[in-house]
Order: sequence, then structure tokens, then C-alpha cells
Amino acid sequence: MTEKEPAPGELALIEALVNTLDVETGADTLDTADGRAAFGLTERDVPEARELREALRTACLAHAGHRPPDDAASPLDRLLAEAPLRVTVDAAGTAALRPATEPAGLTARVAAAIATAAAEGTWARLKACEAQDCRWAYYDRSPAGRRRWCSMSVCGARAKMRTYRAKRG
Repeated sequence: MTEKEPAPGELALIEALVNTLDVETGADTLDTADGRAAFGLTERDVPEARELREALRTACLAHAGHRPPDDAASPLDRLLAEAPLRVTVDAAGTAALRPATEPAGLTARVAAAIATAAAEGTWARLKACEAQDCRWAYYDRSPAGRRRWCSMSVCGARAKMRTYRAKRG
């Protein structure tokens, strides 16, 4: 897991949601009142939030090059189809997608964040770590956009050491 600066703009919401689960230990901050409060969730909202989180993790893995089979339907697409959004235009004429209701539900906030990030060209840079025991979400700030691990000093080093040992042994 990385301590780097969070993803820019509204992608920080998605990064934070994906990172509520520590894959290695199984610790899930959505199990705590503070963890739920960070996203405006109640205990009743948690199963849907977990489903959304894992669909987002799958999309982040796809951004990192780990694509599901072509015939697999996108669970994220299905979940976001229900998000109530509306187009807003400010006084300067700037258009944006916004949640249609207040307070906005988590799915609508995520859908608006994805739409904004896609328009800004940043959505595909939100990735999930290649390490199977990590899968932490991170924002790829590398010039070429080809980072594979959340942290080169931890997950990347472990992967490279495994590859080295496999070649030597």
C-alpha cells in the first residue's frame, strides 16, 4: 500500500473507496462507523458499497492491463446505470454531470466522478496494484502511464525478487 498523494480531483473518492479493503489482511474499514461515515453510508448501505468497490477495483485492474474475458459483462456498467445524474451548466457555460438528488448517494457520486475524470483524461490512470495480495488503488503519475504496482519499493520489489529467484533457482 502506498502513502503517495491521492488521486486528483473527484478520483480521490474512487481511490479511497477501493482502498477501504486491505486485500492482504481482509480488514475492511466499511465495517467501522468512521469508515462508513467517510462515504456517508449507513450499515444498510454496506453490501451495495462493497459491490461497487469491487466493480471499481475490476475497472482499475483493467486500466493496469488485467482485462476480464471479452464476453464478461461489466458489473460497474450495470451498477452505474442506476445512478441518478443530471447535466448542469454554470454561469461560464461549463457543463458537468452531477448527482440528481441531494444528498447524493455513493453510486451517483462515483458515476459523476468517473464522467468528470473521463472528460479530463484521468480516469484510465486510476489503477489497481498488480500484486495479488495487494490490489491497492493508486493514481499512475508516471510519464508513460505504465506503472504496475502501487509502490515500487514494496510490491514492485517483491515481484522483481520473485522473478529473480525463479530465474536463479
